Parts: sequence; structure tokens; C-alpha cells
Amino acid sequence: MSDQPCGACLVGSVPLTDADAVFNLAGEILGPYLKRIPDGETGDRSNWISWQMNVFEQTQGLTIVDIPGTEYNQARRIATLAEGTDPDGISFPPLGYASAALTSYETFLSVRSDGKIPASCRFLVCLPTPLAPLHLYFPADQGGLVEASYESAMLRELDEILKAIPAQDLAIQWDTAVEFGILEGAFPTYLNSPGADIEARLLRLGDAVPAGVELGYHLCYGDAGHRHFVEPRDMTRLVDLANALASGVKRSIEWIHMPVPRDRDDPAYFSPLSNLNMPQGTDIYLGLVHMTDGVEGAEKRVRSAQAFLTSFGVATECGFGRRPPETVPALMNIHAEVAEPLSVD
Repeated sequence: MSDQPCGACLVGSVPLTDADAVFNLAGEILGPYLKRIPDGETGDRSNWISWQMNVFEQTQGLTIVDIPGTEYNQARRIATLAEGTDPDGISFPPLGYASAALTSYETFLSVRSDGKIPASCRFLVCLPTPLAPLHLYFPADQGGLVEASYESAMLRELDEILKAIPAQDLAIQWDTAVEFGILEGAFPTYLNSPGADIEARLLRLGDAVPAGVELGYHLCYGDAGHRHFVEPRDMTRLVDLANALASGVKRSIEWIHMPVPRDRDDPAYFSPLSNLNMPQGTDIYLGLVHMTDGVEGAEKRVRSAQAFLTSFGVATECGFGRRPPETVPALMNIHAEVAEPLSVD
């Protein structure tokens, strides 16, 4: 098709065996389309933040309680404050994100030095916002009591990553999913003013990433069982939050990703994009690639989006996780068929 989107974004998870497999496959199929490549969040991290329950089990002052599964939360346990525990005394141990990133970065360097991925590609580290585990794995009346401690632990992970990986090689993405469940009323919350409170937290997290390191936000409506927390009426909430981030973060934002449901190729869904106000240099990636309707469906969504936004790249709605590994090459190929590469040798 003519006037194709430019470039592609890999949101995070890729269900292959390890980071080496992810870097090699992504480089082979999508290398010319990518500015940054994640390690795929393989192994213990394959189900997004569920592995943080291991951290909570090791945190003095917390008790793990068995609960039934829910439609959107596959965990069977939650963390609660042990009886008599002062929440101000909770101190979380290392969360594991820095350790995983530093290990994967060594693999990234090796694959890049072999010429399997473009020399210009950065290593992408995806981090969940602290609100996510605190809303999914704590009682609604307790997450707020330990938020300051958990955010401090997450920022320590970020600092460790920043110290170990050169800025010119690094991109940091804040995964912003549970926030939309809160804004849409799908999750109970301890936030008094959800809109303002979420915005303030996301700005604080963005400003924690220093200039020179690329910064991005993955906006998401959830992907548990390939279903959303709630189906978005249109892109209004996504656009409003993106505009707030662009105007409020004190540093540059290199990219923002927004999801597009599989069954929405109608103008009504995309029309809020006409209100998007991004500074020059901020790329927009629309998560309009779906395995179930392939190139044809993606092209329909591309055409509808282009009526309201002329420049964007493509992505899936969320990470590739929770799908059969053998489908990953075909899913990557759809990106390449509907978008143009960033550069042609």
C-alpha cells in the first residue's frame, strides 16, 4: 500500500526461549524497522509483573494470601501487611529488573557486534509503573500504604540500570496499563483523584529518566487472555494522557504507544487523534497489528488512522506474550508488510 506507516515498535514481551533468540529473530525480520529492541521478558518475567510476587514473598512484614483467580488477574495470591506491621517500615528487596536488564544487555552487545541488529538500535528496558503491582497484588486499602517504598525500590532498579548501561545504548519504557483500568472504573483504587494522581506519578517517573536515555510510554488497556480491562470507547483517554505527558515531562519523550482493538477500524475510534499534540521528535506507534486478521486488517486500521494522524509507526496492542512461540515470526512479518523501514541500505 502507498503512504505506509514508518517503522515498528516491539512493546516488550516476546515468548521465545531467551534474549538471544529474541534479538536474533527481531533483527532478522524487523531490524531496519526498529529504533530499539527489548529482550522479550522471557523466563520468569513472561507473564508481565506476576513474578513480583516472588519479591513480595521475600519482603519482611508482608504475608501472602491465596485468593481465587479473576478475569484479568491470573495470580492466585495477594500480598497483605502482616498483623501489627507498620507500613512505613516496609522495605522491598531488589525487584529483579536491573539484574535481568544487565544480563540481557551483554547478550544485546554480542548480537549487535555480530551485525545481527542495526548498530543504531538501542536496548529497550520495559518497567511497570508501581501502580500496577500495587493494584493487582495488594488489597485495595493497602497498596497506597506501601506505594512510596515500592516506588523507591523501582527507582533504585532504574538507577542501577542507568549506571551500568551507557545512555546512548539505552531506552526506558514505562508500561502504563493498570492506570487505564483505574480510569475506566475496572479496578478499585486508593487514589483520591485518579486522573490527576496518575498523571503526577507518570510525570515523576518520566523525569527520573535522564536526558540522553530515550524515554517512552506504552499505553495499554490490558491483554490478559487477549482481552482488555474494558473496551475503550475511542482514543480520547489515550490522547488526553499522551498530551498531558508531552506537556508535563521536563525532558523529551521519544515515543508513545497506543493500542487499537482488533474490531475497531471505524473513524469514530481514531477521531480523537486529531487532538494529539506531540512535540517534534516524539514518535507515535499505533498498536493496530493483530494476528487474527493479519495484513488486511492492519491495513484497514492504518487507513482509518491516517484520516486523523499522518505520521506514525506500527505495533501490536501489547507485548507478544501469552501466545504460542511458533506464531512470533508471522506476527513480526505483518509489521514489515504494513510499514516502511526506517532506512533502506
